[in-house]
Amino acid sequence: MAEARARARERAAEAAFPPEGRILDVPFRDRPVPVHAVVRGRGPDLVLIHGASGNSRDFTFDLIDRLSDRYRCIAFDRPGLGYTGNTDPAYARAFTSRAESPAEQAALLAAAYAELGDGPPLVLGHSFGGTVALAWGLGHPARALVLLAPVALEWQGGLGAIPTLTGSAAGGGLAVPLLTAAVPDGLLRRITQGIFVPDPMPAGYFAHIGAQLTLRRDSLRSNGRQVNGLKPHVTAMQARYRELALPIEWVHGTADTIVPHHVHALPFKVRHPATNLTLLDGVGHMPHHADPAAVVAAIDRANAAA
Repeated sequence: MAEARARARERAAEAAFPPEGRILDVPFRDRPVPVHAVVRGRGPDLVLIHGASGNSRDFTFDLIDRLSDRYRCIAFDRPGLGYTGNTDPAYARAFTSRAESPAEQAALLAAAYAELGDGPPLVLGHSFGGTVALAWGLGHPARALVLLAPVALEWQGGLGAIPTLTGSAAGGGLAVPLLTAAVPDGLLRRITQGIFVPDPMPAGYFAHIGAQLTLRRDSLRSNGRQVNGLKPHVTAMQARYRELALPIEWVHGTADTIVPHHVHALPFKVRHPATNLTLLDGVGHMPHHADPAAVVAAIDRANAAA
C-alpha cells in the first residue's frame, strides 16, 4: 500500500513540477548521467548551485530574473535532486548509506558546464551548494565564488533526526517509502517555512519550488545521505582552503540557525582574509530571498574582481 501511494505521489509531483530547462547526458566516469540545467540570460556565465532538499527552482523563483539582463545564468539540479541523476545508481538504492561527496558533485556539474559554457564561470552556491561551490573552486576552473550561507567548516554535533533516518541504510530502505507516501503537503509547507525563519517565506514560493520533488524516494535517500555524510568531507576540505586563489564573496545572515555565521563565516574569514564577507543583520538562512539586492551586489563585485 505504501509503495503504491509513494509511486502515485512521485508521478503527481513530476507532473506538477516538470523540468524548467534541458536534461543533458553528461559523460561521467563510465556512464552518462542526466543533469538538469536551466539556462537564461546573456553575459558572463554564472553557475548557481542550490542547497539541501532543494532544486534549481530556488533560483528561478526570483533571483535569475534579477540577473539575466547581464549574466548568463546556469542553474543546475545537484546529483540525486530535482531532475539530475546520481553519479552512481547505487547511491539511490535502498539499504545503503553511500552518497556523492561535494567534490564528486562539483566534478559532475563542472563536466555539465563544459557542455554549455565558454571559459571559467562565476560559481554561486547556497548552503550545501556553497560547499559544492567551494569544492568546485578547489578542483575546477572558476573566475570567482559567491557563497550564500555555505557549510564550510567542521561543526560540533549532529544534523537532526530526519537526515540521520533517511541517510541510514535501514531508514533508506524502510522509512523512506513511508515518508514519501504519508507526509502531507501541509507539513511540507511548514518545513519549507522553517528554512526561512526568522524571515517570512515569500508569497508564491511554496507553489513554485516543488518541495514535493524532494519527497520522492530516490531524492529523499540521496538528500539524507549527502547531508548525513557531509562533515568528514568538509573537515578534509578546510585543510585546503589556502589553495583558493580567486575572489570570494560571502553573504550570511546573522540570525541563521541552520548554518550559523559564527561557526562558518567568521572563522573562514580568519582563515582566508581576502574573503569579502557581508553579514546581514537579523536575516536567516535564505539571504537571496530575504535581501536579494545584497546578493546581486555581491555577484556584481565578484564579477568585477574577476
